[in-house]
Amino acid sequence: MREDWIECYFEDLLDYEQPTKYIVKSTKYNDRYKMPVLTAGKTFIKGYTNETDGIFDNLPAIIFDDFTTATQYVNFKFKVKSSAMKILVPTSKLVNMPLVYFAMQVNQVRSDTHKRYWISVFAKKKFLLPPLVEQKAIVKKIEALFSSLDSGIADLIKAQDQLVIYRQAVLKKAFEGDWETTTVGALFDFIGGGTPSKREPNYWNGNIPWASVKDIKGDFLKNTQDFITEEGLENSSANLAKKNEIILITRISPGKSIISEIDTAINQDLKIVKPKFDTFNKFIHYLFKSTERKIVKLSSGTTVKGINLNNLKSIEISKIKLQEQHKIVQEIESRLSVCDKVEKDIANSLEKAQALRQSILKKAFEGTLLSLEEIEKCKQHKEYEPASVLLGRIKKHKA
Repeated sequence: MREDWIECYFEDLLDYEQPTKYIVKSTKYNDRYKMPVLTAGKTFIKGYTNETDGIFDNLPAIIFDDFTTATQYVNFKFKVKSSAMKILVPTSKLVNMPLVYFAMQVNQVRSDTHKRYWISVFAKKKFLLPPLVEQKAIVKKIEALFSSLDSGIADLIKAQDQLVIYRQAVLKKAFEGDWETTTVGALFDFIGGGTPSKREPNYWNGNIPWASVKDIKGDFLKNTQDFITEEGLENSSANLAKKNEIILITRISPGKSIISEIDTAINQDLKIVKPKFDTFNKFIHYLFKSTERKIVKLSSGTTVKGINLNNLKSIEISKIKLQEQHKIVQEIESRLSVCDKVEKDIANSLEKAQALRQSILKKAFEGTLLSLEEIEKCKQHKEYEPASVLLGRIKKHKA
């Protein structure tokens, strides 16, 4: 620790206010309204309200989720979504709130126990406080570095979005050709599934995988979250998809398909795809991926979207011979493998960006973010004083 820094507690610098009187009365949000409704989680702004009473305006402030310890720095008027937070305010006008917010990002705590964390844990955590002049220089440098980092992250996310579009274009182009036009129903049959009664314990936790929508992720189904017994299978409308068969979602997330690498029972939101022509599983999988948008468009339902069998079977597709099917799959996989590599590189870069963000904060509170020249410039400032003097004045003001 540098000689002009001092160790302090978060509660030395922050007081809290309960959010009760700032909770929004109605959750009928509208983007045309002006007042933001906040949560400390990743969503941050839940929506906008037209309510004009109970507005928090003692700014800046930090909102702190009392159960997850998530935080957000706020410098605009707001209302809140729930009481599961503390609104943290400075104990003195001498407190540099942006710096304290950054310090909180370094001092994370495990929040796996369901309890409130501010009073009992976080407020009593220690961190190193720099002199006020140096605090301002540190915040300025962090914000500049984060701005550059955020710009790079935005470019990476944009590239991810472009990859999604490119994947769709690859699939669309692969099935465009001078082939005979037919319908899904002419080439495929579908077998539905079901759910064994939850009131019968003997039907569940057996050794038969039981797939539902939550299991359909990626290109291959390797396992399921739930399992049923032989008795459960026999006493329900669940059916078994064999290894290497295609499973298609027809409800909740209609249009998504997967190649099953296991024998598995399926629930009522899924269908086993049964081809009526000479083909193979990868071709079927890519064919349905190419029709996903059409399936979604033909789906209906107010709360839960789904496509009925008649609409599914009416979708027009191309009838392609086996030899050409293999060529199509080869071309698709060649192009998508490039996508996979780029996607992996982007994910690694995003992970490194997050690590760099933490590294910047860590250096800031170790006293190594500023250069020696920048530190010396701070010490020459006419308002420079050691952090011990600053903390004494803050505590005096608090008392």
